[in-house]
Amino acid sequence: MSAIRRIKAEMDIYKTKYPILALTGPRQSGKTTFLKTQFSDYQYVNLENIDNRNFALDDPNGFLKQYGNYVIFDEVQRVPHLFSYLQTKVDEDKIMGQYILSGSQNFHLMQNITQSLAGRVAIFKLFPFDIDEMKAADWLNDDYAVTLQRGCYPAIYDRNILSKVFYSNYIQTYVERDLSELILVKDLKQFRNFISLCAARAGQLLNLNSLANECGISQPTAKSWISVLENSYIVYQLQPYFSNFNKRVTKSSKLYFYDTGLLCFLLKITEADSVKLSSLKGNLFENFIVSEYVKKNYHNNLLRDLWFWRDAVGHEVDLIWQETERLNLVEIKASETIMSDMFKGLTYFEKLKPDLIESKTLVHTGLFDQNRTLGKVTSWAAISL
Repeated sequence: MSAIRRIKAEMDIYKTKYPILALTGPRQSGKTTFLKTQFSDYQYVNLENIDNRNFALDDPNGFLKQYGNYVIFDEVQRVPHLFSYLQTKVDEDKIMGQYILSGSQNFHLMQNITQSLAGRVAIFKLFPFDIDEMKAADWLNDDYAVTLQRGCYPAIYDRNILSKVFYSNYIQTYVERDLSELILVKDLKQFRNFISLCAARAGQLLNLNSLANECGISQPTAKSWISVLENSYIVYQLQPYFSNFNKRVTKSSKLYFYDTGLLCFLLKITEADSVKLSSLKGNLFENFIVSEYVKKNYHNNLLRDLWFWRDAVGHEVDLIWQETERLNLVEIKASETIMSDMFKGLTYFEKLKPDLIESKTLVHTGLFDQNRTLGKVTSWAAISL
């Protein structure tokens, strides 16, 4: 059974409002399969194909005329100058939903879009499956650790590939192909070590100096490498929330991986049971849940702001998301036993901003939900945004 990708409904809405849609996201997140199956009324042209690419390079006007309207151009970043011709074409034709652009080298794709197609394109991001998508396809295991360790990339489920095999190939292809075109890495072993050191810091405040020192590189190099990992949708930084607090609050970001299967592979956690025994269990579960909120935000095109909060003396809220002017607070606990003191971070923050709080939620590893006086208790499998 194939998973239904929730982003389709949003793309259907905006293809009536913009002449071009762009779909980006990590490699192997299912972009090509999704576009070919869910937009089957569009012609599909892969510019990875050398003949197609040469045609587009040599005669862009003839190329666009050949395919007419309602076309998907995949790997379109391979022909950068085509973007200027697309701009002219859509301005003349004034047809909504005329083209869908996609590509695996997201840095180059987005660079060309912002330079040539500003105001003409609606941008969407497709990540590995979220929990709702996996539920709909009957792929979600009742044990959180199974999904956390296995990861959510489509090929693991569609083609029943062992996660360790998938991620081993993913890392090799990703390092050797994508990143070598973005930055000059003299020592691939050192760069792989850098990614593994990032994995060991998942869910923690990002300290570039410490990361650089441990890897044996300069701080500017570490900053550059983090940026490349972000542009490739491997990691992201969750920014802190701060607004007129009396006590000093942290202004450092926290580092997370988009997919916990890749995170576990880098940490050499090869079994679900090992997740529960790991000293990093809390960080792994926090990364799993925060990334789930991030994926839901993109797949449903909600465009909500997400933050965390921590002050100088250790009070913390794992995740804050905003709808209108009000804040929704989320505490993440790698436990099935719910204790009242688990709400202390949420309660403390509520006292600081009593008029701004919309909801307080504690997400746990069990499969039950409860409504308590201190806040809502929600299963990892039932979180919503």
